[in-house]
Parts: sequence; C-alpha cells; structure tokens
Amino acid sequence: MLTNRTTLTQFLIEERRRFADSNGDLNGLIQDVALACKAISRLVAQGQLAGVLGAVGATNVQGEQQQLLDVRANDTFLRAIEWGGHVAGMVSEELEEPYLLPGVYPRGKYLLSFDPLDGSSNIDVNLSVGSVFSILRSPNPGVDAVVEDYLQPGAQQVAAGYAIYGPSTMLVLSVGRGVHGFTLEPSLGEFILTHPDMRVPTSGSEFAINSSNYRFWEPAVRRYVDECLAGASGPRERDFNMRWVASLVAEAHRILNRGGVFLYPRDSKKAGAAGRLRLLYEANPIGFLIEQAGGRASTGRTPLLEVQPTGIHQRVGFVFGAADEVARIEAYHAESYDDDPDPNIPLYAQRGLFRATR
Repeated sequence: MLTNRTTLTQFLIEERRRFADSNGDLNGLIQDVALACKAISRLVAQGQLAGVLGAVGATNVQGEQQQLLDVRANDTFLRAIEWGGHVAGMVSEELEEPYLLPGVYPRGKYLLSFDPLDGSSNIDVNLSVGSVFSILRSPNPGVDAVVEDYLQPGAQQVAAGYAIYGPSTMLVLSVGRGVHGFTLEPSLGEFILTHPDMRVPTSGSEFAINSSNYRFWEPAVRRYVDECLAGASGPRERDFNMRWVASLVAEAHRILNRGGVFLYPRDSKKAGAAGRLRLLYEANPIGFLIEQAGGRASTGRTPLLEVQPTGIHQRVGFVFGAADEVARIEAYHAESYDDDPDPNIPLYAQRGLFRATR
C-alpha cells in the first residue's frame, strides 16, 4: 500500500535534511499537530455517536456560542502539544488568554496559534469543518511566552496548515517551500502525500462571499460582486458562480484546488470593526498557504501577511485567491467613492477641494 507513497513523517524528514542545523523540533511539533487532527477527525466522523454534538451553553471570548465539539477539539490540541517541549505557549480561538503550559513540561522555541474547529455552525448539519494552525518562532525560547511574543506579522510564520474533515480527512501544509496535501489513510493511521505542490489555479470563475451582508459592504466590494453577477453581458465578459460554505477551511481548500476568490471584507455591520476573521490563527495561516501556492492574500487594501498584529484575537478583513482577482479588488479599493468616507481620513480631505489620495 505504501509503494511509491510518501508519508507525512517521510516528507518532514526529507525537508529537515535540507537544513544541516535543524534539530527536528519543527517536525516534532507538526507531528503533534497531525496527531491532534487525527483525533478530531475521529470525533467529527462519529458525531452524535460520540455524544459531541450540540452547544455547551456558554460563549467563547469571541462572543460565539460554543459547541461541544469546539471544546473537545480545543482540549485535544492542548493535550497533544503541551507535553512535547516544542512550544513556549499557545493561542486558541477558544481561550481568552494565551495558554500557559503546565510546569512539568519543558518550554520550546515555537509558538502555536490555532482555531481547533473552524466552521462550527456546520457541525450539527454534518457539513465540512476543519482545524487551522500557525507556527511562529518564539522571541524568547525556553521560557513561557507572553502576549507580545505572538504579535508577529504573518510573513514571519515558519509553517502553517489546516486539516479538513470532509469525505476524506486531509492535512494541507506549508513549511515555507510550497504547499502539500496529505490524505489520512484510516487503516494505517497515516497521512499520505496525495497532493504535492498545490497551486492556486490562475483561471477560475467562482467567488465566495456572504451576500446577506451586501447592504453593509463598501462600494469597492459591491462593485466587484456586481460585475461578477453581471456575467458574460457585463464588464467581466464571462459568467461567475457564487459559493459560500461558512467554513474558512472549506473555502480555502476549494480555492487551492479550483481557483477563484474568497471575500470576507471589512464592512459597516459592526461599527468600528476592522473585519470579521481573526488575524493570528485564521487569516495569517490561510494567507501563508495561499501565497505559498502562488495566490494572493490581502486585507482588501494591503498585503495581509504584512499586517502588524496588535492583539491575539484581532480581527481583519480578508480577501484571498487567484492573484489577478485579488489585485483587482485592491485596485477597486484604491479608487475614491463619494459614498465611502474612510474613517482614517478627515472628512474635508475626502470631500473637499484637495481630496486625499488613497
């Protein structure tokens, strides 16, 4: 069964051999993450049989209703990672503060940020969910990490990935040398390399956005979507299909395989909010993967991976996918619209004689 097949372990060993001074800590951390994903995959597959469906009656730090599987998945990540000596700390969507490792375990040189179960709203209706993770170097290896240690731009990630729990379970990973997909072989309990060197297709006629928020969008986003909806008779001169799964992992996986663009932009639904998705453990790891696969990741205005975080649960607008489509959206945002006052520019500078250049 393994003839001419590469396991995740073999792949990581080969990658490590490219760096003479590597001691294997990164490999060990990724293997621990993979173990957590295997355990979560089993829980997701069992569903109600394992008694993990339904809400727990509490909200997380995001103000979102926690599902039983959210809590179990979060605990699975913590237990799989904390003991190995590879991390100095962890940040999770489900925890208000960074996770402090138990005193009995050694502190390592990496930081792990993760969303243990992306797409929680899909759990009870048996649709695709996933896990997302980001790995950074700790500025202070060997000691407990503090909040400031995690506030690094996404460009400084050393590895990132996601697991998608669908008809088959896949782990999609980048260690900074392209993007590779591994499918879980259940009878062996091994991730097998099945999708080497994944690339975002440059052509594609799909876009993903939650159209129920149309009335809250900025003019640049409405313009882009309206042009897509106009189809072959509009300025784009071709037809587009709209997709929306309400799972960042599922959307990213589709775009890596079929192309297109995903938009969860900044809007006016919640006054003052910079966006909806979390920067450290949702947007940054997905953005890293997309750019490693030849695509583009953006806030809608600026490169996402250059954003300087200011908080561990910071939210951000997020647009990613085929590079040309994302560049088009950025260009639309760079134009001026009379009904789009920018809160960062004084009103007189936008509407007066000397209009500011964006």
